Amino acid sequence: MKIENTQHYPRVLSIAGSDSGGGAGIQADLKTFSALGCFGMTAITALTAQNTCGVRAIHAVPPEMLRDQIDAVLEDIGADAVKVGMLHAPDIVRTVAQAIDRHQLQRVVFDPVMVATSGAKLIDDPAIAVLVTELFPRAMLITPNLDEAALLVGRPLHTPQDMALAAAELLARGARAVLLKGGHLAGTVVTDLLLQAGAEPLWMQAPRIDTANTHGTGCSLSSAIAAHLALGAGLPDAVQQAREFVRQALQAGAGVQTGQGSGPLNHGFAPLPMRLL
Repeated sequence: MKIENTQHYPRVLSIAGSDSGGGAGIQADLKTFSALGCFGMTAITALTAQNTCGVRAIHAVPPEMLRDQIDAVLEDIGADAVKVGMLHAPDIVRTVAQAIDRHQLQRVVFDPVMVATSGAKLIDDPAIAVLVTELFPRAMLITPNLDEAALLVGRPLHTPQDMALAAAELLARGARAVLLKGGHLAGTVVTDLLLQAGAEPLWMQAPRIDTANTHGTGCSLSSAIAAHLALGAGLPDAVQQAREFVRQALQAGAGVQTGQGSGPLNHGFAPLPMRLL
């Protein structure tokens, strides 16, 4: 007699670029999902040749192949949450937007990956405008860092006041919620801002961790938020739990050398067993 299964793993799909060095992108996302007890799946938008020192080359995945990856995963396995990362060209952005609508995806965390930790630009200029019109309204949350937010609003951001104005502007341009990451501000305290439409600003602060191993921090944070959403957390709780995971991963990997540049986090500092929903 066939046993009917009623439980499933928390399923999280990452739609993002591949990092051959293993510290960011799809690779960081999968490590984060696993560390938090979720089942990770992928749809790769681009291949990159990179290491801890920088990006050497980017090879685009055709939009049709990206669409087929997303459809293959969602039509069979499904997803409780989705993380969207590197989308380097307008046709790739539109392919993802159409998939969000086609599969009626609700818990979508969009990390607008535009600049690598090394400073390399990872997106075409025409794609930036398309990101705003096509993905801002479809995502539950966008998670730009200061450099990415500066590209989006067209001016440098140097203070928490700048952050507040930029986050409000991104909401006005269609975002439903913005987590603006202030790690690039000077000082010994890192300040992040969560701004949701119709809610009070949530400012979050923590001491800066002294380490050069920050490669993939943004990818890991957005993935951890998606994982906690898949596990059933509300958005503010998911953000705060994800920040704590990344802080502990940074601390655990702070003194380890991996490569000659900006090394990765230690995603496996305290892995959880696969959970069930």
